[in-house]
Amino acid sequence: MGFTCCVTAFPFLWMAVSSLKTREEVMDTASFLPSVPQFGNYLSILADSPVPRYLANSFFVSLAVVAIQLVCCALFTYAVAFMKVKGRNMLFRLVLFTYMVPTAVTYIPCYIILSRMGLLDSYQGLILSNGVSVFGIFLLHQAFEAVPTETIEAARMDGAGHLSILTRIIVPMTRPSFMTFILLSFINTYNSYMWPSLITDSPDLSLISQGLRRFLYEGGAYGTQWSLVMAAGTVAVLPLLAVFISAWRLIVRGITDFGCKG
Repeated sequence: MGFTCCVTAFPFLWMAVSSLKTREEVMDTASFLPSVPQFGNYLSILADSPVPRYLANSFFVSLAVVAIQLVCCALFTYAVAFMKVKGRNMLFRLVLFTYMVPTAVTYIPCYIILSRMGLLDSYQGLILSNGVSVFGIFLLHQAFEAVPTETIEAARMDGAGHLSILTRIIVPMTRPSFMTFILLSFINTYNSYMWPSLITDSPDLSLISQGLRRFLYEGGAYGTQWSLVMAAGTVAVLPLLAVFISAWRLIVRGITDFGCKG
């Protein structure tokens, strides 16, 4: 297990160490550590490159997507789990079936829809095209199913409406699953590359994954200054690493016990 962890973490460690080297030291494989740490590489990335703009785009789009997915998935899951709607089980199975459809198959029809709506190359297109998560529906459905029906019935007898039951009873009882969904959705959107690359052309709208590619291949001198490229990659990864380290217990708990308090 320890060996596997070391092998997995080594590429990130190598990238972080290389970000503190000069260009010549990066290309020299005889030495792993830099002779003198070049912290100026990070200053150059943060002050003289478009990487901060790419990071801001990723945070903005990811947070907006998470908010929309949270509302849509919670409302849909509540409806199929607790409301007596005809055909709700069939609807839920149909939604889960779409999870087995390869993502690449949806690119062309989704692109056409966004084009006809005039949402290509825009924040609105990036956000709205990711407004629903089938994985989120599945995760929340498993958590909602673990909530005792007696609790829901008691709330209804006390006069609570559907929205009140969802926000005051369901959400508090399934909080770890909601947190897991929020974190995984944020990470997935932050790391997305293919779909944003298809629907956006403007560098000002690039997410961090697209931005790193632009930084590497379209940045002129930056394309050959590997120490700056490594620094940019490290800056892009650090936010996700911090989120994962601080919330990994919630992620594990939300997946294993579906967040239901016993």
